[in-house]
Amino acid sequence: TFIHNVVNGHSSATDCILSPISVTHTHTHTHTHTQRERNVITVTPWLAPVVWEETFDKTLIDAIYKMQNITVATTVFALGKYVQFLKDFLESAERHYLQGYRVHYYIFTDQPEAIPMVTLGANRNLTTLKIPGSSRWQEITLRRMEKLEKLIDTQMINEVDYIFSLDVDTKFYGHWGAETLGDIVAVIHPGYYSTPRDEFPYERRPESQAYIPQGMGDYYYGGAVIGGLVEEVHKLAKTCRMQLDVDKANSIEAAWQEESHLNKYFLYNKPSKILSPEYLWQDFKSKTDDIKIIRFSQVIKNYAEVRPNP
Repeated sequence: TFIHNVVNGHSSATDCILSPISVTHTHTHTHTHTQRERNVITVTPWLAPVVWEETFDKTLIDAIYKMQNITVATTVFALGKYVQFLKDFLESAERHYLQGYRVHYYIFTDQPEAIPMVTLGANRNLTTLKIPGSSRWQEITLRRMEKLEKLIDTQMINEVDYIFSLDVDTKFYGHWGAETLGDIVAVIHPGYYSTPRDEFPYERRPESQAYIPQGMGDYYYGGAVIGGLVEEVHKLAKTCRMQLDVDKANSIEAAWQEESHLNKYFLYNKPSKILSPEYLWQDFKSKTDDIKIIRFSQVIKNYAEVRPNP
């Protein structure tokens, strides 16, 4: 059984291809789960799919997207000591990430000479973009939206169809395919996917542009994965960059820098597709009953060693 809708007239019809056979919606009462049942949300209140294992048909999705001959840009920031994570990121991406599609990696770095030599598959390219480093990791995080906005403006707008901005201190462990593509795509943060809304670490100070009042919000989204149509991601990056600029002028830094502004953006601009924590896990966390497969995960690291400041 498949639900097949076209969203906003775009050809990203797979935004709404779901196979609801083996994944249950969240229920308010307790019941016994069979091995193939999970108590997870597969559709949001605004009818965006939440992508979990067993909710999509890879063959059908590939049949739709491969006809479109799409290119997916993938931006990664590898600054300071974070450049050490790039080799594992790229090598694992070449095994699991959007296999069979045209992918163009854009690596922002302050050390172009340190970019590892990784053999890329057919129709896969890499461009290195030199940017200055910083003595504060927060500053690096805060500047990502600005860099993303400018890159789309100058190089991508007519060259690529979709874009993902992914954290470098991560690794692919399983299939990440075209089921992740959509108009504007968010990922549920693995630390908060089963947490009550009032405990989300939103920015709670009204002085910040990222402010979300108590009682509001849908999910807590991770900043390590942002994706969608290039024009939609441009809109997101520009809006967040403008809000970051206002905060800076007012000498305020949101609780979780760009991630706080991202969550504010998605509160008022709902994602058309949400990726489950399968698409953003953390290596130090054990797999739960809900997580059948870990596809992409943040690697274990000593922050004191890799960050330029505490």
